[in-house]
Amino acid sequence: MTTGFSTPAEQDEMVATARRFAQDRLAPFHRQREREGAFDRPTLREMGQLGLFGVELPAEHGGLGLECAIAGRVLEALSGGDYNIGQLSVTISLAGVILASHGRAKIVDPWLAGMLAGEVIPAIGLTEPGGGSDAAQLIVRARRDGDAFVLDGEKTSTTFATQAGFAIVWARTGPPDSGARGISAFLVPLDLAGVSTYEFEDMGGRCAGRGGLVLDGVRVPADHLIGAENGGFVQVMQGFDYSRALIGLQVLAVARESLEETWRSVAERSSFGKPLASHQGVSFPLAECETYVHACRLLCLETLELKDRGQPHTAQAAMCKWWAPKLAFEVVHQCLLLNGHGAYSAEMPYEQRLRDVLGMQLGDGTAQIMKLVIARQKAGRGAVSG
Repeated sequence: MTTGFSTPAEQDEMVATARRFAQDRLAPFHRQREREGAFDRPTLREMGQLGLFGVELPAEHGGLGLECAIAGRVLEALSGGDYNIGQLSVTISLAGVILASHGRAKIVDPWLAGMLAGEVIPAIGLTEPGGGSDAAQLIVRARRDGDAFVLDGEKTSTTFATQAGFAIVWARTGPPDSGARGISAFLVPLDLAGVSTYEFEDMGGRCAGRGGLVLDGVRVPADHLIGAENGGFVQVMQGFDYSRALIGLQVLAVARESLEETWRSVAERSSFGKPLASHQGVSFPLAECETYVHACRLLCLETLELKDRGQPHTAQAAMCKWWAPKLAFEVVHQCLLLNGHGAYSAEMPYEQRLRDVLGMQLGDGTAQIMKLVIARQKAGRGAVSG
């Protein structure tokens, strides 16, 4: 399948390596990881040895220094084999870019090396109970105490909460009424005293595991501050512009796998003496899905190329985030229906795919928030009320 964008042969080979690994090592065991509710660490270490994590990170931080558009295609290939492995890849890329861009090298480099090797899982501690999408109104507090910050409060809807080695935690360091300008980001090792974690029993994404972090007087060394004090909100918003495009490719990879399986199925099965694919009521819905998935994928790749060129891409990233998860769910649903009664069984992959991709209509910003972002980019923040 062509990408719509030309790339050097060695970068195409990186994508091909990811695709082979997904087919041989990820896809056959994705249901087992779902049942176990956790990643198998040997598989993650294999991925680390192949250099499949954080390929966009600079070489000085242990990455390959590849373009973000290539990182997206590597992610896409992995997600076709296991959606939840794709979710980990997105989080490593998001956390890695934030740490490499804003952290102190002597502090963040060991954690970056652990992530790239598949030894350390990161978590993103942004959402709080009752806060939802209003990321500027954080309650978790970080107060300075000598050579440390003391963190108190709770983070929720945190993917990998119970499997992670560290979290990037956003907390209020300014006055309670300081809004977005009073937020700082911290690298918080999750084995520090005062940290406890919990996990939800979600309908999807069970291998990744969503839960929360409770911070009870956690002392974080001051040099674990990421970027400037009170400057953490800008960092997270810039990072999300990147991860939103990646998420688009992650969920579309699931839709793509479902489409390819379904095209084969309707060509092989028959009704009324003819292949199912010969009936327009079967082939036309699939043709529409092909069109939409192809268009949405190109939007995601364009967004990543804009990032690579240093051009604005906030609106495009928001388009990726609201459209791709909704589209992926609809495509998988259509594929389930066209595969008939057997596809309603958990023996086939569609029910898990539906549960998994549905979560991305909630996580990392809802469709309503994404449309608000787009409107503000087009009409101006002053013209569009929150």
